Amino acid sequence: MNGRKKMDKKTYNKELYRLQVELVKFQRHVIDNDLKVCVVFEGRDAAGKDGTIKRFTEHLSPREARSVALGKPSDRERKSWYFQRFVPHLPSGGEIVFFNRSWYNRAGVEKVMGFCTKKEHKLFMKEVGSFEQMLTHSEMLFFKYYLDISKNEQKRRLEARRKDPLKQWKLSPIDAQAQKLWKAYSKARDEMFSKTSFVFAPWYVVHSDDKKTARINVMKHFLSHVDYPEKEERYLLYDNDVVCEFDPVCYEKGLIAP
Repeated sequence: MNGRKKMDKKTYNKELYRLQVELVKFQRHVIDNDLKVCVVFEGRDAAGKDGTIKRFTEHLSPREARSVALGKPSDRERKSWYFQRFVPHLPSGGEIVFFNRSWYNRAGVEKVMGFCTKKEHKLFMKEVGSFEQMLTHSEMLFFKYYLDISKNEQKRRLEARRKDPLKQWKLSPIDAQAQKLWKAYSKARDEMFSKTSFVFAPWYVVHSDDKKTARINVMKHFLSHVDYPEKEERYLLYDNDVVCEFDPVCYEKGLIAP
């Protein structure tokens, strides 16, 4: 993937503070106007979803901003309409919800690991556009980010997790398969991009080999695409070689790992 200088800590902290101030302004606007905001974060294992969401929510009011990371579905949920388990977690007026993985599990982990049938996967691909169109028609502000990293960087991060006693909770049997099934995940991801990046709900791809650069640019991208009072546009110029709307050119630019 494209080589670039890593963001230094001083620059990162300065930019992060500015952007978190902007997020607080945005949340006030959301609360005052009963807006519904839903942000989906997907990506390979160890791509940085947890850390990115943490920086988004760090200084927001927890009553009106929450992160959703659903576990294994129950027997009842497995027998229900696939999207049914996600609907109760969607935002109501005045709320911002961040999905740390979402219904797109069916397009990635479930497909690759064999947790769903080919028929279930095909049905998901057929229905997801209608589901997301309903969300956007309900005037929900809806964003989909996919954090992508190189194979070598994923390997390094997974090894670091195994050695860090404070990150043991992040380890799972699925993580252990991430490197072995790299090509299968790439194929599933590419199919997902091509079939589910809609005009009304596009995928935004984030090059995440440098966590600091990725976090800052996702926050800038998000804030630049929403309206709120006293917005400081000068702080929101993002690098479109780090975040870009999905297009085949993203492969050429090195934003998506092969």
